[in-house]
Amino acid sequence: MNLHRRMVLEFGVFTQHLRRSMHPRIQREQKTIDLMIELYCHDQHKNQNELCDDCQALKDYAHRRLEKCPYQEKKTTCANCPTHCYQKSMREKIRVVMRYAGPRMLKNHPGLTFLHLLDGLRKPVPLTKKRK
Repeated sequence: MNLHRRMVLEFGVFTQHLRRSMHPRIQREQKTIDLMIELYCHDQHKNQNELCDDCQALKDYAHRRLEKCPYQEKKTTCANCPTHCYQKSMREKIRVVMRYAGPRMLKNHPGLTFLHLLDGLRKPVPLTKKRK
C-alpha cells in the first residue's frame, strides 16, 4: 500500500473517532454544512461526484471551527453567535454558500433545515470559562 493511501486511511479512522466523540448536535451541524456546500458546489461549479478544491477547503475549515466551538452543544447558529471565529474571507465564502443553498435545503432536506431554524432561535449562552 502506498504512503498516500495509507495516510488517507489513517486520517479517515482518526476523523471517525473524532466524530464519535463529538456531541450529536455538532455532528448534525457538520452534516448540515456538508449538504449546503455540496449543493452549492454541484450547482455552481458543476462538480458531480466530489467537491472542488475551494469548496473542500471551506468544508474542512467549517468542520474545524465547529470542533473548536467553545459553546459546543449549547451553540446557536454561527450567524447568531457572539463569538465570530471565522476569518473574514471564509465568513464571506460561507455566507455566499448559505445564501444560495439555504432556500434549496428546505426542499432537499426539510428536517435538517427545520432543526437549523430552531437552533437559530436559541439564545447564545454566556461562556463560563475559557476553553482550551
